[in-house]
Amino acid sequence: MSLGVSPCEFTRIGTNLDAPSECSHVPFVQTGSYPVRDGNHLSPLVDGAPAFRRVCEAIERAQHSVWVTVTVMWPEFQMPDGQGTALDVLDRAAARGLDVRVLFWRPGEETPRYFRTAFWGSEEHLTLLESRRSGIMARWDRAKPGYCQHQKSWLIDAGHDASLAILGGINLNPHSVVAPGHHGPHRNQNHDVYVELAGPCVADVHHNFVQRWNEASERDLADGRWGEGSDEDLSFPEVIPAVRGDATAQVQRTIPEGRYSNGHPAPGAQPFAIEHGEQSNLDQYLAAINAARQAIYMENQFLDVPAVIEALLGAVQRGVEVAVLMPAEPDEAVLKVQSPERAAILAQRAALGKFENFTLAGIAGLGDDGNRHPVYVHSKLMIVDDAWATVGSCNLHRYSLFGNSELNVAFAGAATVLRLRDALLDEHLGQDATGMDSASALRLLRQTALENARKQAGDDPDWQGLVYWLDPATHIG
Repeated sequence: MSLGVSPCEFTRIGTNLDAPSECSHVPFVQTGSYPVRDGNHLSPLVDGAPAFRRVCEAIERAQHSVWVTVTVMWPEFQMPDGQGTALDVLDRAAARGLDVRVLFWRPGEETPRYFRTAFWGSEEHLTLLESRRSGIMARWDRAKPGYCQHQKSWLIDAGHDASLAILGGINLNPHSVVAPGHHGPHRNQNHDVYVELAGPCVADVHHNFVQRWNEASERDLADGRWGEGSDEDLSFPEVIPAVRGDATAQVQRTIPEGRYSNGHPAPGAQPFAIEHGEQSNLDQYLAAINAARQAIYMENQFLDVPAVIEALLGAVQRGVEVAVLMPAEPDEAVLKVQSPERAAILAQRAALGKFENFTLAGIAGLGDDGNRHPVYVHSKLMIVDDAWATVGSCNLHRYSLFGNSELNVAFAGAATVLRLRDALLDEHLGQDATGMDSASALRLLRQTALENARKQAGDDPDWQGLVYWLDPATHIG
């Protein structure tokens, strides 16, 4: 079966059929739960402070409900602008009479390193909710053993025309809210991205939440849910929200086999055998890379999947300009992995560095001490030919593509995609790339990254922007 299909050929759902739609040569996929839908509006939210500021604003304006999927939440994590903790924000919404529900990940014993930062429903966590007299409803949900419930989404007023969703990679922890260009000398501060979505595709974020809520693994346990009404299941959505913009979009996921069983379709969609799992994120990445003509820009914590690296190698060999932004200093867990499989992946990735049209880069901010310090790249996105993009929770490693629960939105439409590209390059390059074509913009990124790497080697912190070159032959992130 073909992984992709042109959005011009795909049956469009939930749109004004009299309105022309902008088509992209980059295909969407037909291997997931959700159809391609026209009529969406998408706005990039770059880095934690602006993203969570918008989340708080959307919750304050909500009229009916706030439904959230969480991977990691530190109870003491503070939202921007004195809004308090995430629980403060959610409890204020519940106190206004809104239906507030949260799906939290409960790690298994095979993932102990996450226990400290996941709000996993321990006795301490439940005591905290009791002490607050929290008005939220919560369910805890385990993942496939050894994997993670990794979706991060905020769904406002589900089932109504004014509904919206905010999704991406940003966790509820202190590393998420420091502006990359202005943080102090501490390492591993995060660069990350959410995208705000309004229009027909919000029905699919709604469907995803209901599917997970109703089959949350711990729902029948005494410590597996919280709050009055948390024992009640939800109805699947029946209505497609009104057209809100001109972007074509598709919600895509990774769902492991055997995790959920109710394949009730989203409105306007076909039934999907979710019991067999879903890998539309992987299928979409491969289809988009293979369709690229001029430029591929990626940000990800990882680039560790041989099929994805092979597709990128094919792209650079046919002359596509490719730039990948990764953590300059990887997670400690990555550094500890030493195996023949890992060595083969690094060798495969190093081969990309033989091409001058491939750039591997990190970013570093200027600290209060006057020196440059690496900013941890936690975002998960790809932009192809300035015509198509995806943003979400999905990393390019085996966990996100083959076992985690992940949620992305892919979208086409030059104006929408360029808003994302320009916001990212403005931050990373410290200069305006508006109006540049896709390949020229990535060549500028490469030139800037190489010059900043030379300055870094000479201990000169006076850079242009944040981006600097990493050697694909030696970088082990």
